[in-house]
Amino acid sequence: MPIRHPPSSILHPRFRVIPVSASEGAGAATADAAPSATSLATLLSRHILRDGEVVILLLKPSPFFIAITSLRFVAVVALLVTAVFLFDLNDRFHLNTVAVIEAGIFIAAGRLMFAVLQWMARLYVLTDMRVLRISGVFNVQIFDCPLRKVARTRVLQSTRDRLLGVGSIEIIPTDEDQPEFVWQTIAKPRTVHEQLVATINKAKQGGCL
Repeated sequence: MPIRHPPSSILHPRFRVIPVSASEGAGAATADAAPSATSLATLLSRHILRDGEVVILLLKPSPFFIAITSLRFVAVVALLVTAVFLFDLNDRFHLNTVAVIEAGIFIAAGRLMFAVLQWMARLYVLTDMRVLRISGVFNVQIFDCPLRKVARTRVLQSTRDRLLGVGSIEIIPTDEDQPEFVWQTIAKPRTVHEQLVATINKAKQGGCL
């Protein structure tokens, strides 16, 4: 059964859904589809989707994810570099001023690059059977929960998130042994949450399975 395209108002504008067959395990890309989208579609079809499972929603985090997840670390690095000069540590320990600044920039840039890799590897999926989060830079981690076993969901939005137009959705399973997980830093979180809740309610009423 082919993957159905989600409504255009729900799909993240930076990600296209590529039609694939869960049973055949083949990724068929459109003429203008990005290679990364094709590889994600192939990953879904070959290793994640079950036969007959239909993808309703496919999202990547907002690019703001990169800045938000790196902000605290970069701020700490900037404070440490500033402290070196405020307390004359460079003179006391005979540190090269340029080297200290370059080291701070290098460390901060490294954290930003890692955040980019995290963003590229992260994917949120809603099917007619399950809700999933795929993540992991070096090892792929898949958190999933059957729709009928979702206890509740809620939108998490700080003041900063509201200013940026993003937010996160917390997914809490009924099984206490199963960990909670979050769809982090997504665009239009309330619209996405409405689609998620509607799909969960439909599954619990027997409309999807």
